[in-house]
Amino acid sequence: MEQVAIVGVGQTKYERRKKGDTFADMVFEATTRALGDAQMTIQDIDNVVTVSNDFWDGRTISSMAVMDACGAYEKNVSTVEGDGTFGVLYGMMRILSGSFGTTLVVAHCKGSESIPSLITNGMFDPIYQRALGLDAITSSALQARAYLKKYGISEEQCARVSVKNHGNAKNNPYAQLAMDITVEDVLASRMLADPIKLLDASPISDGAAAVILANEERAKKIARKPVWIRGIGHCADAYFLGDRDLADCPSLEAAAKRAYGMAGITNPLGEIDVAEVYDAFSYMELLWSEGLGFCARGKGGKFIAGGKSAMGGELPINPSGGVLSAHPVLVAGLARVAECVLQLRGEAGARQVEGAKTAVAQGINGPCGQSHCVIVLGK
Repeated sequence: MEQVAIVGVGQTKYERRKKGDTFADMVFEATTRALGDAQMTIQDIDNVVTVSNDFWDGRTISSMAVMDACGAYEKNVSTVEGDGTFGVLYGMMRILSGSFGTTLVVAHCKGSESIPSLITNGMFDPIYQRALGLDAITSSALQARAYLKKYGISEEQCARVSVKNHGNAKNNPYAQLAMDITVEDVLASRMLADPIKLLDASPISDGAAAVILANEERAKKIARKPVWIRGIGHCADAYFLGDRDLADCPSLEAAAKRAYGMAGITNPLGEIDVAEVYDAFSYMELLWSEGLGFCARGKGGKFIAGGKSAMGGELPINPSGGVLSAHPVLVAGLARVAECVLQLRGEAGARQVEGAKTAVAQGINGPCGQSHCVIVLGK
């Protein structure tokens, strides 16, 4: 199979409310940063994949309103209405079709102009589940409680994720919530939905991100330091929560298996140098670490407690601060990809993992990680 590389990345700073920026302003900023990073112009882009959602934008055909901002007019354009990692997947597929040499993938979200509880309530069945009041927080609380109970994971172990990632965010100029907190601070924070507390949860965020993909021929001509997509996999679980064992993540395990198989990875913990995962809630980093094969099922708590995922640990996870430190929905997974690219190019600044050669980025769609996309990146 032909190789595809990421040759440019761009992010806005993630903030609670970007009062002076429209959707288009954010998209333009992320796009121009990615083009500048790749030393390309918009004329070098063959096609565009936008990542947006009508519910979060509060308008129909939300992707059309940012076409000018990302330079997509008079180009072949398509849209992914899900996490940005799936946008990378689709952009890669378009290149592998042979029809295009380069693809711009750009995602945006303004959570500040939304009511997340109402929007995420809308992802549940309208007859049987919406009336129960389920949303992203309460459904994740069900998953967290199931996970903690089945495997004896403690709330203190989950809190360690928040402490680690908010601390890591102090080294990331794009992060929204960079701060020093303690396990005790997390445990004492306001309860949102048992066992999830305020500091276990990611914030409401505004922001945008963009990456530029290129086929092997174009990448070698364009890029200073191309980062290659070595493997990619995606898989979805059942829609109804009652049809799933929420304490496990078989769809992530399947997606990771496909990505690792493509990349030739047989020992994830030993062969991956850095990972950026979708930790919308603190327990998710533990559960997703298991699904990604960094530790066995039920061992995520011991993994964090042993310091293996800390900076300087065996496998640093979320050196950027992760989604707990900035959560623009749809954008968050694409930010994970961009952060991995910076790591592999040695350009992550104070959050750099020394000697990083192989990285994993992971994103999710749907309630409680119904669908996962795993991307293995390498020099």
